[in-house]
Amino acid sequence: MPGQRGAQSALSREATPLSAGGSHRTLAEKAYVELHARILSGELAPGERLRIDALAELLLMSQMPIREALNRLSTAGLVDHAPHRATRVAELSLEDLAEVYEARLALEPLAVRLAAERFTAADEDMAREALAVYEQRLAGDPADLWAAHTAFHFSLYAASGSQWLLRLITPLWETTERYRRASLPTDRSPSERSDEHERMLAACVARDGTVAAHETHAHLSLTANLMAEAMGSGGPLFTLSG
Repeated sequence: MPGQRGAQSALSREATPLSAGGSHRTLAEKAYVELHARILSGELAPGERLRIDALAELLLMSQMPIREALNRLSTAGLVDHAPHRATRVAELSLEDLAEVYEARLALEPLAVRLAAERFTAADEDMAREALAVYEQRLAGDPADLWAAHTAFHFSLYAASGSQWLLRLITPLWETTERYRRASLPTDRSPSERSDEHERMLAACVARDGTVAAHETHAHLSLTANLMAEAMGSGGPLFTLSG
């Protein structure tokens, strides 16, 4: 989970030989991290069947930690895992996208509101550093740009001082990553997104929680609407007011 610096752990997307001599708990965690990364990247595609024996062979471990990892991924909403049915990567849908963003719109503006009310000079320095990295990566690799985007957002969320908000926001953010990769909006430039970030940060620096929450709500709503449009929604999911 992103910490105080909004850092995003690097998850390998390559198969890594895992020692059969490791503890069951350690192997289950490794299986979860690896499969989680492959689902978010799209390497394991929505609707793809997940065969436990094939995954065990891929990750060079027994089936038991694979089963445990799939149970955790099911709880996280990334896998459809029910008795007597094939286990598959969860499908993408407009209904699910709307539900994910409804939750994000409840939590993230709240986190930024709390952050603004207690924003310090150190918080500002951290957020500006993250935003500067984002600016540097605008014309670079999309994966690096998204990592910088994530770091900026979580630099604000971490400033709220609420570990529970971070715990709740993180899996929702990661679920959104799947939609972003599958339906990346093409009619909104990274520089436009950067302007929205600047307004969010300016409100935090001014310690205006109301404006900070409003800007965050507008930022997320616009992104959700563009993703939905790319998926053929035929209309916006959310209004742009906070």
